[in-house]
Amino acid sequence: MQRRPSPFLLLLLWVWVPVVFAGNLPEKLGLHGGRSIYEAACAACHGHQGEGTPTDVAGFDQPDTFPHFNKCDETTPEYTRDWKAVILGGGAARGFSHIMPSFRGVLTSKQADELVAYLRSLCPDKSWPVGELNVPRALLTEKAFPESETVVTSAINTQGPAGITNELVYEKILGKHDQLEIAVPFQWARQDGGGSAGGLGDIAAGVKHVLFSNVHPPRDGPFSDSTGSILSVQGEVHLPTGSTAHGFGSGQFGLGLFAAYDQVLPAQTFAQVQAGVDLPLRTTHVARSAFVRTAVGKTFVEGGEIGRRLWSPMLEVIANRDFTRGAVTDFDVMPEFQVTVNRRQHVRAALGYLIPVNNTAGRPRQIEFYVLWDWFDGGLLEGW
Repeated sequence: MQRRPSPFLLLLLWVWVPVVFAGNLPEKLGLHGGRSIYEAACAACHGHQGEGTPTDVAGFDQPDTFPHFNKCDETTPEYTRDWKAVILGGGAARGFSHIMPSFRGVLTSKQADELVAYLRSLCPDKSWPVGELNVPRALLTEKAFPESETVVTSAINTQGPAGITNELVYEKILGKHDQLEIAVPFQWARQDGGGSAGGLGDIAAGVKHVLFSNVHPPRDGPFSDSTGSILSVQGEVHLPTGSTAHGFGSGQFGLGLFAAYDQVLPAQTFAQVQAGVDLPLRTTHVARSAFVRTAVGKTFVEGGEIGRRLWSPMLEVIANRDFTRGAVTDFDVMPEFQVTVNRRQHVRAALGYLIPVNNTAGRPRQIEFYVLWDWFDGGLLEGW
């Protein structure tokens, strides 16, 4: 059972901190830089090395979402703008515990940036990819950043034969450079002989590995304006679980290989490239093929730098080509956008419209959308 914070601690956090630091007293008191501010205002609860103050000293039980800044796996995937939002707006700003007070009006924006930079430094292993490299997920182009999330994607034909294709994707971080991914397709389609059928497609299981990642903070300005890049590779196995009689699977084992590169650009713009091959073990009925997918976009923050809602319009261009004589490269474009749904921003949705550019026979236009739950940041019903 969670204990109530002690009255003394509440007085310290909600009365003493704003009074003492009001009017930019951190600077007046000689608290220059993130470390000085942390030691004066944060260490009492979060510990001197970010490890968290013991319960019997702090006077309250740590909530499930309590961060330990010295644990890289807990902190590096987070965006700097989210850390800053919690510092200035308190835990409630992102749907976390109200025990975390607001420092708005106490710290300037620059001081909050300095504090976040110091919190970042408490992770002793600098090889972990940081959240600034985690660009918004496109509908088709897979990104390079490893995550722990669940995504349900659907595509609905708007012309030609009626059909709905769905896919459930489960992703889990495995250490600092790897990710497990399991994709389960299931669909419904009208059959050539009349009627309709639904069923499971070919399940795929794969592992992603980050080859390199780097981030470049700006000389002046918040860390959230950083640029950088990340490159990953993934190998996967396709299992013949689909119903070939209904056109829902290949009927054979296959391999998939791809590389994904993401580039974070100034002004919260980004570009993604994914290139790979699909290699069925037998090519009697299904051809081997290659693909290139690209996405470019920009994130807009509603309500200023640390607002609660993010809008990310994107444009994808997709190319597919079979490894057969006389094959034509199919090109598609898809305008789309992603939006955060809740305060914690770990539930997101995206909507796009896939348009075949050439070789359009048998390739219908589609409405595509997904719902994403980043369960690393908490339960599906939390943070609203």
